[in-house]
Amino acid sequence: MFYELIATVAAGFVGAGLALLIRKLLRGLPRWFVPIAAGGAMLTVAISLEYSWFGRTVDGLPEGVEVALTRQNKAAWRPWTYAYPFVDGFIAVDQHSTLTHEAAPEKRMVDLLIFGRFTPPSRVRSVFDCANGRRADIVEGARLTDDGNVEGTGWVDTGPDHPVTRAACEVVS
Repeated sequence: MFYELIATVAAGFVGAGLALLIRKLLRGLPRWFVPIAAGGAMLTVAISLEYSWFGRTVDGLPEGVEVALTRQNKAAWRPWTYAYPFVDGFIAVDQHSTLTHEAAPEKRMVDLLIFGRFTPPSRVRSVFDCANGRRADIVEGARLTDDGNVEGTGWVDTGPDHPVTRAACEVVS
């Protein structure tokens, strides 16, 4: 976030500098052209950084981490997002973290990586019941029993077609 702020301010200086140069060369442009150019450059860089965040973040993920679900953002104060929404969060499945239990092969324990723009990523360990299309997050106090079941947490019905459930259940350990 700090680097994006620096890039936006730098773009403002570059935009203002180019506008001053153009104004000096053309000698007829009004003085308000300089701050308009600086603001336009800053807005352009800020929008570009918003739209490129998802791609830059996914490119930095290690091999074996699959993006399962994205969250697109639309906002009234950014009217262009209704035509072209941008991704400001996503959930990825760490396929290398997959564990199965021999007594319950239809269940898989995987790490979910949750990313959001301007928020630190978080890791949630979850158990997926692939046969019944449900998920249980492993929270403090939860434990795995000898028969592969989970105690101390609640199951959430997601359905077998939910993108995160599908990605976690397709993982081959």
